[in-house]
Amino acid sequence: MIEATDFRNAMSLLTTAVHVVTTEGTSGCHGFTASAVCSVTDTPPTLLVCMNQTSRSHAHFIKNKILSVNVLGAQHEQISNAFASKLRSEERFEQGSWTELETGAPVLEDALVSFDCEIEQIQEVGTHSIFMCRVVAIKQSQQDESLVYFNRAYHQVGQVEIA
Repeated sequence: MIEATDFRNAMSLLTTAVHVVTTEGTSGCHGFTASAVCSVTDTPPTLLVCMNQTSRSHAHFIKNKILSVNVLGAQHEQISNAFASKLRSEERFEQGSWTELETGAPVLEDALVSFDCEIEQIQEVGTHSIFMCRVVAIKQSQQDESLVYFNRAYHQVGQVEIA
């Protein structure tokens, strides 16, 4: 049997993009930092987002039924930390500049790319909920450097200009 600690240690060696996932609706404006986001299919455009059920904003995502996945650029480490912290929702959104696309979920204006989504299905697996999200709008920036998480630390990945 694999121990949870051994699994987490092994998973820390899986390089992942860093995202801030947000929602807005009758349940308010909320967001969290996530690494467990991936493409499911392009027809229809669908993302998978995993969220811990014990998260204080979990119920808000369930109630609002929409979310935005904001893929963070190299300059967004502070925003990632804010959305992973114990700050109140209002304080988190003081970081960065926010707009919206189609659903009304907050979109980080200078994100590498933002996916505006409707939550179509929710599957509970262990401690997490898996949101199957239909992408209804996309906003892409001209940046080419991404913030990633590897071995419990932030790193930057992207095009390096040679002088």
